[in-house]
Amino acid sequence: QVQLVESGGGLVQPGGSLRLSCAASGSIFLINPMGWYRQAPGKERELVATKTLGGSANYADSVKGRFTISRDNAKNTVYLQMNSLKPEDTAVYYCYGKIGAPYWGQGTQVTVSS
Repeated sequence: QVQLVESGGGLVQPGGSLRLSCAASGSIFLINPMGWYRQAPGKERELVATKTLGGSANYADSVKGRFTISRDNAKNTVYLQMNSLKPEDTAVYYCYGKIGAPYWGQGTQVTVSS
């Protein structure tokens, strides 16, 4: 059983930055891939970014060049650095990990507004 706990969400102005963290209860060496999804009100959950154990990263087109995903296996943590935030980035962000079956965190709210 794996538990994923997100932190780092909040309110930020357009153009600002936030860093999300996701701590796994167990070793993330087994979790492949690991990453982030988001869900805005009235919309379906969508991929933001994932990263494999081998280091390959996959990003949604809407966040390429602005968001960066990283993994720290020693700390069992995955991060999402979000720069140049836009109002359309407003959503609940969910940590995701797969060990056979998918696992999800509880979500953290990110609001981009002036």
